[in-house]
Amino acid sequence: MGGEMLKNHTLGVIGVGNMGTALIKGWLASGLVKTQDLLIADADAQRLQKVAGKFGLQTGTNREAAALATILLLAVKPQILPAVLAEIRSAVDATKLVISIAAGVPLQFLAEQLPGVRLIRVMPNTPTLVQAGMAALAAGPNCDPDDLTLAQQLFEAVGRAVTVPENLLDAVTGLSGSGPAYVLVMLEALADGGVKMGLPRVVAYELAAQTLLGAAKLYLETRDHPGVLKDMVTSPAGTTITGLHVLEQGGFRGVLMAAVEAATKRSAALAPPLPPTS
Repeated sequence: MGGEMLKNHTLGVIGVGNMGTALIKGWLASGLVKTQDLLIADADAQRLQKVAGKFGLQTGTNREAAALATILLLAVKPQILPAVLAEIRSAVDATKLVISIAAGVPLQFLAEQLPGVRLIRVMPNTPTLVQAGMAALAAGPNCDPDDLTLAQQLFEAVGRAVTVPENLLDAVTGLSGSGPAYVLVMLEALADGGVKMGLPRVVAYELAAQTLLGAAKLYLETRDHPGVLKDMVTSPAGTTITGLHVLEQGGFRGVLMAAVEAATKRSAALAPPLPPTS
């Protein structure tokens, strides 16, 4: 992956929990970002020093990270974010690109707290932890195409990234945000089926996991319609069509669709309460 656009940038990361650390790991492993161009901050001093020591990074306060960075990632919990924004407000201006991964905190609130700043809101998912994430990016009104390109480069270092309007981020949460849990339940159920039919548990999990990974990769690399790829495996009167018939009888598709719908609605309802803007 080329990082030409990032050459003259300094990145600041406020919050080095699981997601912040996963992003740092991916950026450094890909060569997209150099250690000397990265400054990290976290309220948990012990965690901050652990991450800094692991990757050889500079540390600072939230305000120092915001002041020195040209691109600032806010990777803190939504309930903590308002206090962080108040702390860094005087250190950021229109020259900064600020990327927030705080779930449920809208761009409007970020813009009111950081006037004039170029803002992007991102919904990543947990496979980011193994550099196989899926992120959806929504740009604020002050962003230009280069800002989105920069942000996409950063998140593609740990998986894939797409851009969507902000009003679709709840649907993103319902699909790719919550989706890993649905898939892991499917993995467990496939393995249970294998165990029921006599396979050793460890073998059944390996078969199920690689099958899910391979099927996803088959789609992503061919971009053929999933129905076309499914038909490649489905011969007349064979084993696959027999299994598919059982899934259809159980409402498999409808249940997954309903899960995404329910999670989307719950995501909208769970937007954290934010303090009134002044």
